[in-house]
Amino acid sequence: MILIGLGSNLSGEEFDSPKAVLEAALAEMAGCDIVVTQLSRFYQSEPVPASDQPWFVNAVAAVETDLSADSLLKRLHEIEATLGRQRRVRWEARVIDLDILAFHDQILPSAAKWSESGQNIAAKEIVIPHPRLHERLFVLKPLSDICPDWTHPVIGKSVRDFMATVEKQADQGIIRPFD
Repeated sequence: MILIGLGSNLSGEEFDSPKAVLEAALAEMAGCDIVVTQLSRFYQSEPVPASDQPWFVNAVAAVETDLSADSLLKRLHEIEATLGRQRRVRWEARVIDLDILAFHDQILPSAAKWSESGQNIAAKEIVIPHPRLHERLFVLKPLSDICPDWTHPVIGKSVRDFMATVEKQADQGIIRPFD
Protein backbone atom coordinates (compact mmCIF):
# COMPACT_ATOMS: atom_id res chain seq x y z
CA MET A 1 0.00 0.00 0.00
CA ILE A 2 1.28 3.45 -0.93
CA LEU A 3 -0.01 6.23 1.32
CA ILE A 4 0.23 9.96 0.62
CA GLY A 5 -0.43 12.68 3.21
CA LEU A 6 -1.97 15.91 1.89
CA GLY A 7 -2.05 19.24 3.72
CA SER A 8 -2.68 22.91 2.98
CA ASN A 9 -3.33 26.04 5.00
CA LEU A 10 -3.09 28.66 2.25
CA SER A 11 -5.18 29.03 -0.87
CA GLY A 12 -2.49 30.48 -3.10
CA GLU A 13 -3.26 32.70 -6.07
CA GLU A 14 -5.38 30.26 -8.07
CA PHE A 15 -7.62 28.65 -5.46
CA ASP A 16 -10.35 29.86 -3.15
CA SER A 17 -9.49 27.61 -0.19
CA PRO A 18 -6.95 25.09 1.10
CA LYS A 19 -9.48 22.33 0.39
CA ALA A 20 -9.59 23.43 -3.26
CA VAL A 21 -5.79 23.17 -3.35
CA LEU A 22 -5.96 19.57 -2.08
CA GLU A 23 -8.61 18.73 -4.68
CA ALA A 24 -6.36 20.22 -7.37
CA ALA A 25 -3.43 18.13 -6.10
CA LEU A 26 -5.55 14.99 -6.38
CA ALA A 27 -6.49 15.94 -9.94
CA GLU A 28 -2.82 16.54 -10.79
CA MET A 29 -1.93 13.08 -9.44
CA ALA A 30 -4.43 11.51 -11.83
CA GLY A 31 -2.56 13.07 -14.75
CA CYS A 32 0.83 11.87 -13.49
CA ASP A 33 0.44 8.08 -13.36
CA ILE A 34 -0.70 8.18 -9.73
CA VAL A 35 -4.11 6.55 -9.25
CA VAL A 36 -5.97 7.39 -6.04
CA THR A 37 -7.73 4.22 -4.84
CA GLN A 38 -8.98 5.50 -1.48
CA LEU A 39 -9.31 8.94 0.05
CA SER A 40 -10.02 9.85 3.64
CA ARG A 41 -12.44 12.58 4.53
CA PHE A 42 -10.95 16.06 4.82
CA TYR A 43 -10.04 17.37 8.29
CA GLN A 44 -9.30 20.80 9.71
CA SER A 45 -6.42 20.88 12.15
CA GLU A 46 -4.54 23.41 14.21
CA PRO A 47 -0.92 23.90 13.16
CA VAL A 48 1.54 21.54 14.88
CA PRO A 49 3.76 22.75 16.38
CA ALA A 50 1.41 25.45 17.65
CA SER A 51 1.67 28.80 15.86
CA ASP A 52 -0.47 31.70 14.66
CA GLN A 53 -0.75 30.22 11.13
CA PRO A 54 -4.14 29.50 9.60
CA TRP A 55 -5.60 26.05 10.30
CA PHE A 56 -4.73 23.24 7.90
CA VAL A 57 -6.93 21.02 5.80
CA ASN A 58 -5.53 17.48 5.79
CA ALA A 59 -6.32 14.16 4.13
CA VAL A 60 -4.64 10.86 3.30
CA ALA A 61 -4.84 9.02 -0.02
CA ALA A 62 -3.99 5.43 -0.84
CA VAL A 63 -2.54 5.34 -4.35
CA GLU A 64 -1.27 2.95 -6.98
CA THR A 65 1.62 3.76 -9.30
CA ASP A 66 4.40 2.06 -11.20
CA LEU A 67 6.81 4.78 -10.06
CA SER A 68 9.61 3.98 -7.63
CA ALA A 69 9.56 5.72 -4.25
CA ASP A 70 12.21 8.22 -5.40
CA SER A 71 10.35 8.94 -8.65
CA LEU A 72 7.06 9.31 -6.79
CA LEU A 73 8.61 11.83 -4.39
CA LYS A 74 10.01 13.78 -7.33
CA ARG A 75 6.59 13.76 -9.01
CA LEU A 76 4.88 14.94 -5.78
CA HIS A 77 7.38 17.80 -5.50
CA GLU A 78 6.62 18.76 -9.11
CA ILE A 79 2.89 18.83 -8.29
CA GLU A 80 3.59 21.00 -5.25
CA ALA A 81 5.57 23.45 -7.40
CA THR A 82 2.81 23.52 -10.04
CA LEU A 83 0.31 24.46 -7.32
CA GLY A 84 2.52 27.25 -5.95
CA ARG A 85 4.56 25.64 -3.16
CA GLN A 86 7.80 27.40 -2.32
CA ARG A 87 10.08 25.69 0.21
CA ARG A 88 11.67 28.28 2.48
CA VAL A 89 11.25 27.66 6.19
CA ARG A 90 10.43 24.42 7.98
CA TRP A 91 6.85 24.26 9.33
CA GLU A 92 5.80 27.47 7.60
CA ALA A 93 2.33 28.08 6.22
CA ARG A 94 2.07 26.40 2.82
CA VAL A 95 -0.15 26.15 -0.21
CA ILE A 96 0.40 22.39 -0.46
CA ASP A 97 2.35 19.64 1.26
CA LEU A 98 2.42 16.14 -0.21
CA ASP A 99 4.27 13.50 1.79
CA ILE A 100 4.89 9.84 1.14
CA LEU A 101 3.74 8.26 4.39
CA ALA A 102 4.38 4.66 3.34
CA PHE A 103 5.49 2.87 0.20
CA HIS A 104 4.36 -0.73 0.49
CA ASP A 105 6.49 -2.24 3.27
CA GLN A 106 9.67 -0.50 2.16
CA ILE A 107 11.95 0.99 4.79
CA LEU A 108 14.22 3.66 3.36
CA PRO A 109 17.07 4.41 3.48
CA SER A 110 17.33 1.13 5.49
CA ALA A 111 15.90 -0.32 8.69
CA ALA A 112 19.19 0.37 10.47
CA LYS A 113 19.21 4.03 9.41
CA TRP A 114 15.46 4.73 9.63
CA SER A 115 15.34 6.04 13.23
CA GLU A 116 18.55 7.99 12.78
CA SER A 117 17.38 9.51 9.47
CA GLY A 118 14.05 10.49 10.94
CA GLN A 119 15.80 12.69 13.46
CA ASN A 120 18.16 14.23 10.91
CA ILE A 121 16.34 17.28 9.55
CA ALA A 122 18.95 17.86 6.85
CA ALA A 123 18.86 14.27 5.57
CA LYS A 124 19.02 14.21 1.77
CA GLU A 125 17.95 10.57 1.50
CA ILE A 126 14.29 9.69 1.23
CA VAL A 127 12.92 8.46 4.57
CA ILE A 128 10.02 5.98 4.39
CA PRO A 129 7.83 5.43 6.31
CA HIS A 130 7.50 9.13 7.06
CA PRO A 131 9.56 9.66 10.22
CA ARG A 132 6.83 11.44 12.22
CA LEU A 133 3.58 9.97 10.87
CA HIS A 134 3.04 7.93 14.05
CA GLU A 135 3.32 11.07 16.22
CA ARG A 136 0.83 13.31 14.40
CA LEU A 137 -2.89 13.20 14.93
CA PHE A 138 -3.49 15.23 11.76
CA VAL A 139 -1.99 12.29 9.84
CA LEU A 140 -3.31 9.41 11.95
CA LYS A 141 -6.95 10.55 12.00
CA PRO A 142 -7.38 10.60 8.20
CA LEU A 143 -5.18 7.50 7.91
CA SER A 144 -7.56 5.68 10.26
CA ASP A 145 -10.43 6.44 7.84
CA ILE A 146 -8.90 4.32 5.08
CA CYS A 147 -6.60 1.79 6.77
CA PRO A 148 -6.87 1.65 10.58
CA ASP A 149 -5.08 -1.71 10.65
CA TRP A 150 -2.04 -0.59 8.61
CA THR A 151 1.03 -1.59 10.58
CA HIS A 152 4.22 0.46 10.67
CA PRO A 153 6.96 -1.76 9.23
CA VAL A 154 9.63 -0.51 11.66
CA ILE A 155 7.72 0.09 14.89
CA GLY A 156 5.30 -2.81 14.45
CA LYS A 157 2.21 -0.97 15.70
CA SER A 158 -1.03 -0.27 13.85
CA VAL A 159 -2.70 3.06 13.18
CA ARG A 160 -5.23 2.13 15.89
CA ASP A 161 -2.39 1.60 18.39
CA PHE A 162 -0.81 4.96 17.55
CA MET A 163 -4.20 6.71 17.73
CA ALA A 164 -4.82 5.36 21.25
CA THR A 165 -1.60 7.01 22.41
CA VAL A 166 -1.51 10.21 20.36
CA GLU A 167 -5.14 11.25 20.97
CA LYS A 168 -4.30 11.64 24.68
CA GLN A 169 -1.44 14.09 24.05
CA ALA A 170 -2.24 17.75 24.68
CA ASP A 171 0.23 19.07 22.07
CA GLN A 172 -1.71 17.60 19.11
CA GLY A 173 -4.10 20.52 18.76
CA ILE A 174 -7.68 20.27 17.63
CA ILE A 175 -8.61 18.16 14.61
CA ARG A 176 -12.14 17.89 13.31
CA PRO A 177 -13.91 16.70 10.16
CA PHE A 178 -14.14 19.42 7.52
CA ASP A 179 -17.74 19.99 6.43
